[in-house]
Amino acid sequence: MPLNDATRYLINADSLQQMKPGAMLINTGRGALVETPALIEALKSGQLGYLGLDVYEEEANLFFEDRSDLPLQDDVLARLLTFPNVIVTAHQAFLTREALAAIARTTLDNIAAWAAGRPCNQVDT
Repeated sequence: MPLNDATRYLINADSLQQMKPGAMLINTGRGALVETPALIEALKSGQLGYLGLDVYEEEANLFFEDRSDLPLQDDVLARLLTFPNVIVTAHQAFLTREALAAIARTTLDNIAAWAAGRPCNQVDT
């Protein structure tokens, strides 16, 4: 599903306040569904009890290379990682048999389209 203005920051300070205090939020969909600074405030106040993120809005420059020998340059992510009730994974939710088969199928379809002189399929990211 493409992210648009209707879904950007769907989880924000207002929606977090409507949750039961101590609620658990898990986002494996899109990083920009959640307004990260609002998550931090909700975690600090206890309004949000637990947080699991497999996606992060600024993940492209963080997770897809080994940067273990470099200091973390993202202060927002660094703050999230200080909470004992937060877990952040490097966008692994896509790593299923079905998702990998779909990726392979799309890749092969695009190669065939390219070879035949047709436009490649558009994929929303």
